[in-house]
Amino acid sequence: MELRELRNTPHLSASSVGDYLDCGLLYKFGRIDKLQPEYKPDAMEFGSAIHLVLAEIYEMKMAGVELFIKEIHELFEKCWTDIADGNSLIQYAEGKDFNTLLLEGKELLTTYYHKKPKDDFNILAIEEPFSFTVEDCPVPIIGAMDLIEEDSSGTIIITDFKTSARAYSNDEVDRNFQLTLYQIAARKMGYADREILLKFDCLIKTKTPKFESYFTTRTEADEKRAIRKIVEVWKGIYKGVFIPNDSTSNWKCKGCSFKKPCDEWFMEEAA
Repeated sequence: MELRELRNTPHLSASSVGDYLDCGLLYKFGRIDKLQPEYKPDAMEFGSAIHLVLAEIYEMKMAGVELFIKEIHELFEKCWTDIADGNSLIQYAEGKDFNTLLLEGKELLTTYYHKKPKDDFNILAIEEPFSFTVEDCPVPIIGAMDLIEEDSSGTIIITDFKTSARAYSNDEVDRNFQLTLYQIAARKMGYADREILLKFDCLIKTKTPKFESYFTTRTEADEKRAIRKIVEVWKGIYKGVFIPNDSTSNWKCKGCSFKKPCDEWFMEEAA
């Protein structure tokens, strides 16, 4: 089943669990009430365009074709234009617009082209959807793994493509919830008897663009912690517990695209 089909049924995902933990109201407005966001951050839409390009690069590589840098630039321009041209919902950061991000994307992908991994991994799947269940949670956990590869020893390498304004720390990579879900899903998809490596391939939007690969692994204890978190999040959702988090420590709050309904919710409750 395709990911878009999986999304049409009740489910949890890495992003929805993250939204609930970051702010219960954020989850409620977007996932329960299905309110339209007031805007979409440029970084999110830009990341989607980069993601589409990287997926196409690996699709072509899987077919035995290596794209040249000019073709990659043309592909990004098409993807970015399809997503952003005339899109009034995009809120650009100060100093950014369609054209500056078009140039930035090409610069990032040039860096990727020259720094991309030169390996002989066998590509097994691209944009591979998954759905699995855990005990005490009646809805499935869904998602899609950007890239699944296999090295010469039979180790499975699962990669997630990222764009970021900064480099990741080792702790961030080692504790990333999404990668833990990928490992659980991979084991349920038939890779339980294989060694699994997890990886971020990250294009970093610094003044001089960078490309970094971050490898990590997960233990059985890590999987159990993630499953416990899923179950507790589901319990909160099922009971209708949506605690707002408007604290200064919540970085998502300042740029939240549900500010108006959030303010209305607080005033309604206060009244």
